[in-house]
Amino acid sequence: MPESPAHSPVDLTGKVAVVTGSGRGLGLAYASALAAAGASVVVNDLDESVAEQAAKSITEAGGRAVAEAVAVGTTEAADRLVGRAVEEFGRLDVMVTNAGILRDRVLWKMTDDDFDAVLTTHLKGTFTCARAAAVRMREQGDGGRLILVGSPAGQRGNFGQTNYAAAKAGIAAMTRTWSMELARAGITVNAIVPVAATAMTETIPAFAPYVEAMRRGAPLPDFLRKGEGFGTAEDCAALVPFLASDAAKDVTGQCVGIGGDKLALWSHPQEVSVAYADGGWRPETVAAAWHTSVGREPQSVGIPAPVIPEA
Repeated sequence: MPESPAHSPVDLTGKVAVVTGSGRGLGLAYASALAAAGASVVVNDLDESVAEQAAKSITEAGGRAVAEAVAVGTTEAADRLVGRAVEEFGRLDVMVTNAGILRDRVLWKMTDDDFDAVLTTHLKGTFTCARAAAVRMREQGDGGRLILVGSPAGQRGNFGQTNYAAAKAGIAAMTRTWSMELARAGITVNAIVPVAATAMTETIPAFAPYVEAMRRGAPLPDFLRKGEGFGTAEDCAALVPFLASDAAKDVTGQCVGIGGDKLALWSHPQEVSVAYADGGWRPETVAAAWHTSVGREPQSVGIPAPVIPEA
């Protein structure tokens, strides 16, 4: 675990963080990076043995961590996580809402349970954990950091992911809303938009052979690390300690992408084309004007397919 230099702008010594869904993958990478920067961390996973092993890996590397096994989504779970941080370490400074599941299906095959399960974990889980953290941080009176986890699917949509894309789009909207509501309390709110080789992405056919080669020790090629912003979970981790630190004290309401060698700032939705009609619009005038004005260059949808260089 790399060490952050003492007194650096990203030194988190004395800070306490909760990272939901941090038993493995991206969540464990975030928790490990926070601990390496000096923070004490509450590791969370649904599986107690996974959570305990993750916390052990952090402490064996010289960090401070405890495990709290609970399914994220309910108010009770959020209160348990915040309470554990306060009980073990005396306070809470950072909440990272990473926990998530997938139930991918096209619209006409997606069940109510598929939809509700993903929204409960991603969207409601983010809401309940952020709310519990905000209550505690406001009581402490010295600010804090909410770091929410989005996805390119929430920014652009993705085939077969109605539930996941809707939840992640909602997280981006909550980021902007909470950044305004919590500003006076000195609490910043940002979303990260990670792209990495995880169980969620390794099944993409275009990426699969490169992920397999990476597991055998081969580096990912530049067209993936730079062009696609695709790398390891650890490649995404640096953003979290930065957003948790004093170096980002003025950064709030932003959606920030990271993956491979790429760091990016996502735009917020805004009007890109407008037209006016004196006295207002009628269906016929909208139809007449659409292809020559507002709708002349429609916006694209979906995550762009990776561009694989020819051999």
